[in-house]
Amino acid sequence: MENLTLTAIPGIRVGHFTETRRPTGCTVVLFDVPAVAGVDVRGGAPGTRETDALAPLNLVDQTHAIVLAGGSAFGLDAATGVVRYLRERDIGFDVGVARIPIVPAAILFDLHTGDPTIYPDADAGYRACLAATDAPVTEGAVGAGAGATVGKLLGIERASRGGSGSFAFKLPSGVQVAALVIVNAVGDIRHPQTQAILAGARQADGSFADLAARIRAGDIARFAPLPPASHTTIGLVAVNVPLTKPELTKVAHMAHDGLARTISPVHTLFDGDTLFAVSVPDPALAGATDTSCLGALAADAVAEAVARGVMSATFPA
Repeated sequence: MENLTLTAIPGIRVGHFTETRRPTGCTVVLFDVPAVAGVDVRGGAPGTRETDALAPLNLVDQTHAIVLAGGSAFGLDAATGVVRYLRERDIGFDVGVARIPIVPAAILFDLHTGDPTIYPDADAGYRACLAATDAPVTEGAVGAGAGATVGKLLGIERASRGGSGSFAFKLPSGVQVAALVIVNAVGDIRHPQTQAILAGARQADGSFADLAARIRAGDIARFAPLPPASHTTIGLVAVNVPLTKPELTKVAHMAHDGLARTISPVHTLFDGDTLFAVSVPDPALAGATDTSCLGALAADAVAEAVARGVMSATFPA
């Protein structure tokens, strides 16, 4: 069966750690060779690590792994375990006296699903690395998506399950663009083509409340009851075309359009929406297409991954 997930691009491995004591976990993306990366943070309540290193004007031009984790700010500790895994294998940015692993990370809030003192730690990140494989990415309520929920504007008791989703395109030229998204939004999730609601806030009878319609009608006038920084959709897109940090930053920027097509509302003050973009290049594809085409494909891949993330999970929560 054809692999239509992030690992369809050669040189990428993905590992999940799913906590058994409560719904939470982390997801690690490893690169067989250092990858150039960019990032775009759109949400108003982000939780990130090493994203400044990816700025186009800054020195480091290689990334060795990317971590996506639940657990809110506590979950950033998962990256420490990934650094240890890479250090043990002498993988990192060579500074002469040592090789320093560059491991950007982003987290989402899932502390309302069970005991909030349990979250992905360094051991969880290390174990996700050990589980990493180039097999098709497992989707649904696994890894960082284990405790994900969507449609929380009417309260967590009315929400649906979120989850991890992945999708990949391969063009006749051999160009590949793929996405992995952990869907944990304030808003509803809509089908990227039909705009039908796939998951989201539910009314007392179990039907979808349609948050966008409720906001337009004036039934919802403020988000104030929501705890700050309590949601967030995070992920990454990858291409097999050689790109620079500025070009990948633009791809990440355009990839957020995929969130806008499927999450309503999106990029709120209560979401920390963050997307990374990486190049795991096939040198033969240099110049095969331009940044704008890759960004457009990245947005489509993100939209498909969002839909797959909630359709692969069990909901309502």
